[in-house]
Amino acid sequence: MNSIPDSQIRIAPDVLRDFVSSLALKSGMKTDNAELLADLLVKNDLRGVYSHGSRQIATYARIMRNGSINPNPETHMVSDSLTTFVVDGDGGLGYFPAYRAAKELIGRCKNNGVAVAVTRNHGHIGAAGLYSRMLAEQGLIGYVTSGHQLALSPGDSVMRAAGGSPMSFAVPSGNAPDMVLDFGAMHDLYEQSPHVDELFRLAPGLVFRSMGLGFMCQALGGFLAGVPAEQERAVRQYEGANQGAMIIALDISRFTPIESFKQEMDAYMRLTQQMQPMPGYERATLPGVLESEREREWSAAGIPLDHNHIEILKSIAVELGTELPSGLNAHSDQ
Repeated sequence: MNSIPDSQIRIAPDVLRDFVSSLALKSGMKTDNAELLADLLVKNDLRGVYSHGSRQIATYARIMRNGSINPNPETHMVSDSLTTFVVDGDGGLGYFPAYRAAKELIGRCKNNGVAVAVTRNHGHIGAAGLYSRMLAEQGLIGYVTSGHQLALSPGDSVMRAAGGSPMSFAVPSGNAPDMVLDFGAMHDLYEQSPHVDELFRLAPGLVFRSMGLGFMCQALGGFLAGVPAEQERAVRQYEGANQGAMIIALDISRFTPIESFKQEMDAYMRLTQQMQPMPGYERATLPGVLESEREREWSAAGIPLDHNHIEILKSIAVELGTELPSGLNAHSDQ
């Protein structure tokens, strides 16, 4: 899903942002939240993270309209200290409490060396890398994870207990792109994935490590945020507000001079780029390099979208009675 499409049409980021924002507004969202959501989704498209980009507005619009998620949440602090706090998402999408938490963490981390936020009572936070990157852009190390409501039964494989949650680490560099690792802990190991048995046979250690990361996502991003292990104990006003998250910010300067650290990161990037790439790849890069290059190039040249992506946007536009931007509309009729 996150490969660059062979057949594509390029859409200007501002055009896509305005369109996604209009869909969010039509779904009942207030203007500030609609614009923020559109900006965050298009940021993912700009980096080639299509799975968590503008196509997600179709799902979000439908769950807001059917009442699963609060379209107009008012996030608020429910617990607060110098270095820790909890943000309640008021039953809305998780982007809003997670974004608020990441912004608040920046100042607290710089004042205290470390700061941790938990968000609760919300839906999907999107790509965890959105929030870890916010911290890295301010010279901080960021870690983000999320957990969600599981529905486990004794007959299930224990792999289901690992959920499908994300983790992201972001580490600032100097002149080189920040190193950003953003991944789903159980990607390629879901029950419906085609190669689970083969992967376990060939590399059981890799499977167990992925499962272990998934278990940690549930503990840190789920249980810590009030998401119960047993579904029958969940009490929610909005059914779709079944997730939580944890975000940690760490101030590098408390351990070593920040400029020296950034120089080491730049050297690391430079050295690894001179090494041999993995089979089937043309370049050796660290996490975040290719995404940063795409963001810079596509901000000017437009975001390449494939036919399927455009059809998803078209379908929700039709449902909401919203016109597609001219470039998308022409392509969807081909």
